[in-house]
Amino acid sequence: MLVSAKEMLEKAKAGKYAVGQFNINNLEWTKAILLTAQELNSPVILGVSEGAGKYMCGYETVVGMVKGMIKCLNITVPVALHLDHGSYEGAKACINAGFSSVMFDGSHYPIEENIAKTTELVNACNVLGISLEAEVGSIGGEEDGVVGAGECADPNECKMVADLGVTMLAAGIGNIHGKYPANWAGLNFDVLGAISEKVGDMPLVLHGGTGIPEDMIKKAISLGVSKINVNTECQLAFAAATRSYVEAGKDLSGKGFDPRKLLAPGFEAIKATVKEKMELFGSVNKA
Repeated sequence: MLVSAKEMLEKAKAGKYAVGQFNINNLEWTKAILLTAQELNSPVILGVSEGAGKYMCGYETVVGMVKGMIKCLNITVPVALHLDHGSYEGAKACINAGFSSVMFDGSHYPIEENIAKTTELVNACNVLGISLEAEVGSIGGEEDGVVGAGECADPNECKMVADLGVTMLAAGIGNIHGKYPANWAGLNFDVLGAISEKVGDMPLVLHGGTGIPEDMIKKAISLGVSKINVNTECQLAFAAATRSYVEAGKDLSGKGFDPRKLLAPGFEAIKATVKEKMELFGSVNKA
């Protein structure tokens, strides 16, 4: 059964830990993340970008796969299925398809329009018991063609959006998607502290979790970050493990070409990455 992310994030904020959002791209990804969450007794959020949703044959297919897996694998920890960086139309489509959580990324709109669209979605999500993430100040890097430089959000704008009744707030604090460049200045903790003060108990979300040093992650959690998104790191681990398998010629011996064998090292690499992150975020045994 899928649950809203509201309760797991409120508990994380109060307990000074963070729940990981791990983006899924296919069956292997989903299975690896769910099994790891169950093994570590950790709540988990499965993130789906609009591009990944399209790749996996639409949101209804994703919902069917995730629900079927939860049942088949006997997953009992809380699992939220969440739209990542959704457009207004995408958020509505995911609500209709049965997602338990959605993000509306209105950060590229003028603040008035971001507020108007977010308000409409708050009302719909409240009625259905779905959690809603909003964003203020764009996250740097590239995600599904949207490129940003890693700006810092205005704490006052953050408060305006938080006051609309969203469940969680993603605020830009110099973080970016993808690999961090050598000249990256790091997270801006002054801005994070100011935002945290303005929004009170609201769980904050840190996007672009790949490549942020552990001490910065821990400091961000201490300042109110309760949800951390990881995607690129799992992709890199999966690719490296698959490359090693092929370069060692294992696909050429016996039935090594069988996709179940070919993808197994990558699957294990995702599990190891997710485990490492859950331990770092402090969500182990918090289910």
